[in-house]
Amino acid sequence: MTQTHRITRLGHHGDGISDGPLFVPRSLPGEVVTGEIVGDRIPAPKIVTPSTDRVAAPCRHYKRCGGCALQHASDAFVADWKAGLVRDALARAGLDAEIAGVETSPPQSRRRAALAGLKTKKGAQVGFHVAGGSAIVEIPDCTLLDPALLAARPALEQVTRLAAARGSEVTLHLTQSATGLDLAIEDAKPFGREEMLGLAALAQSFARITWNGEPALQQTPPQVAMGPARVTPPPGAFLQATEAGEAALVSRVVDTLAGAARVVDLFAGCGTFTFPIARAAPVHAVEGARALIDALDGGIRRATGLKPITTEVRDLFRNPMLPEDLKGFDAAIIDPPRAGAEAQVSQLTHATDLERIAFVSCNPGTFARDAATLSQAGWRMGPVTVVDQFRWSAHVELVAAFHRT
Repeated sequence: MTQTHRITRLGHHGDGISDGPLFVPRSLPGEVVTGEIVGDRIPAPKIVTPSTDRVAAPCRHYKRCGGCALQHASDAFVADWKAGLVRDALARAGLDAEIAGVETSPPQSRRRAALAGLKTKKGAQVGFHVAGGSAIVEIPDCTLLDPALLAARPALEQVTRLAAARGSEVTLHLTQSATGLDLAIEDAKPFGREEMLGLAALAQSFARITWNGEPALQQTPPQVAMGPARVTPPPGAFLQATEAGEAALVSRVVDTLAGAARVVDLFAGCGTFTFPIARAAPVHAVEGARALIDALDGGIRRATGLKPITTEVRDLFRNPMLPEDLKGFDAAIIDPPRAGAEAQVSQLTHATDLERIAFVSCNPGTFARDAATLSQAGWRMGPVTVVDQFRWSAHVELVAAFHRT
């Protein structure tokens, strides 16, 4: 007898969950599904009763491709669900959050991606892995990536044939820049004369190619606009995934810090927020990775019309800025990685000169923990803006303002 299961909610990875719990990919709350149970999953569900929030996936590759997880859900449903993830995380930390809105990046706007490249008997395959598997789905009509990244597929296939041994994979980190595509190849075979000559034929396709972390080819330095500056990021460096998403985050940060006299930018990266804020106020940018600070310093040298920017290489996890280090700063930006900034936030609570904080996060759980620390120390959290740069995924980013009460 075939059993049916009703989906009650979505998990944090976007899978539907029914009683058990039983995990059902690409299902939605309220749907009735059936299918073979493997462990605690129904890997290939049949939808018996669809949700009114179910839509036809806009991408023809979606059935197999693992690059997206939520194309079967309406945009309104996904926005509400992501806002709910933030609201629920904050509620578990004892905080009542106002969600100011959800800023969703448009289709075909992802400017960076990590693609898989497999060398085959006939040539090469480049794309995303299948959902839950190791096979590669080629994606000529991807609705997620910027067209400039898709146009590089033939060149990436040639790179894969050069970089991978027969039957093995390489990872291709591809980033769009103002001066061309930046490619960082990982898990490649050793770089030699044959590979050097092969890449020379592809020089017009890429601004820069890095091979297992080492420079292999550069036509021109890749440059990314950050406010009024042009920055050459180190190979494979973190950048905001879309221009629209970055603009939404920057706008909220600039609004929060309007009128600040002196700003400290914690986890500054290459200067995503440093340069826009430096239009109006001096900024001290602090980052743990030397390569990122070097890139930021290069941007300073090429920028004009900015207030003074100073930089510091400092591991803010092991060596957070202390209250005495923060004297004289009346505002702070903090944009930590997924682990959050527990040690640094603890020190911010004792920084008596600080009056406001613009907090950017890519993890609602660690953000809620750190927000609770600030709240308990007398800081008031303003409305939270959810920023969905990773469209059709379960990933959530957000930005919120904190003011000392």
